[in-house]
Amino acid sequence: MSAFWGELIGTMVLITFGAGVCAAVTLKKSFAQNAGWMVITMGWGLAVAIAVYVSGPISGAHLNPALTIALAFNGSFPWEQVPSYITAQMIGAFLGAGLVVLHYLPHWKETEDAGAKLGVFATKPAIHHTFANLLSEIIGTFILVFGILAIGANKFTDGLNPFIVGFFIVAIGLSLGATTGYAINPARDLGPRLAHFFLPIPGKGKSNWKYAWIPVVGPLLGGSLGGIFYHSAFEGKESPAFVYVGIVTVLILLLSYTLGTKPDYKTAKKTAA
Repeated sequence: MSAFWGELIGTMVLITFGAGVCAAVTLKKSFAQNAGWMVITMGWGLAVAIAVYVSGPISGAHLNPALTIALAFNGSFPWEQVPSYITAQMIGAFLGAGLVVLHYLPHWKETEDAGAKLGVFATKPAIHHTFANLLSEIIGTFILVFGILAIGANKFTDGLNPFIVGFFIVAIGLSLGATTGYAINPARDLGPRLAHFFLPIPGKGKSNWKYAWIPVVGPLLGGSLGGIFYHSAFEGKESPAFVYVGIVTVLILLLSYTLGTKPDYKTAKKTAA
């Protein structure tokens, strides 16, 4: 099997289990309805672990464009393979979301809340604040890539590494995920969001494209910075890319703060009064 198919199948498995646990907790008449955030974070952690077990021996189990690009910046992955990996990840994410639609087929009609249905597939912020939402995704993905590289530098019993990575994802979800739903992976958000947009899901609403750029741009910036920082600080291989990506990140954050959405605290206080 080629690396392309390894990434496609691995990402499909990731989204099938990850979006699947969101559907289980969210959709009406599911036995797991309202099971809570702990179940979601555990489900996503196990989803990552299983996906890594599936595709690790074949493609290295990137499963995430942010990780693929970070490794390319580090020089440990060839740039010419980046487009094929990202293409495979996006297709796999779309197909995984499609499987979730089929698996929970009768539950979509039972669930009236269109926003809840979108939440099965894509992330959204707890508070709409463009700068803060973008920063959360940057920080979360910085830690994701940095942590994966750090885990990879340690020796474990054969077969244990994916399980450790899965628990690392649980830790990110519990500690940092409650602000934006921790996409920390452009394919994880954009692929299922496209599935939500194109597939005939009963009673679905809009796919919230206004927010969709944040879980793509934030992870790409944060992941690249995390990978380059680890490469420089822990492996002693300095790269000018850290400065370039850092400058781009600061500029985008400044633009998001200046032009983005912020909560209207004055209106909220008047309403509360």
